[in-house]
Amino acid sequence: METTRHFTATVYVVHDGAVALHHHDRLDMWLPPGGHVGRDERPRETARREVREETGLDVDILEPETGLAVEAGRELPPPEHVMLFDIDVYPDGEVGHQHVDFVYFGEAENRDISPADGEASADEWEWFGREDLRRFDGLTSEVVELGAEAIERVQAR
Repeated sequence: METTRHFTATVYVVHDGAVALHHHDRLDMWLPPGGHVGRDERPRETARREVREETGLDVDILEPETGLAVEAGRELPPPEHVMLFDIDVYPDGEVGHQHVDFVYFGEAENRDISPADGEASADEWEWFGREDLRRFDGLTSEVVELGAEAIERVQAR
């Protein structure tokens, strides 16, 4: 079986020591804003678009240090992490669909969540501090770890 891979971008949005997460009804899990990279987008553009659509917030995405200069191309600012998630796993253990997820950390100026039409309502979003992430039973390990790391990185700026 051939595995299909889609590129996605996710942003852990931080404000005042907490990260924004929403409960995704279809997946039944708490997640930060994110989604599929469009055919005409680079991952960082997708990250900003998804945050704006899902939360109404504009974020300042952290910029890891880069400096490669070459004649034939240009370096894209890297994400904080690149994750591989198995989305469709069959009973025989084969994987039919994966997401290659570019994970970014971003800082918002406020917590005024105002999603675009068709997105999860503002009531479905919550802000989790570092201790909230570790105490809340409904979070996956990657959301806890990456959320805590995002809070730490933004506070260290």
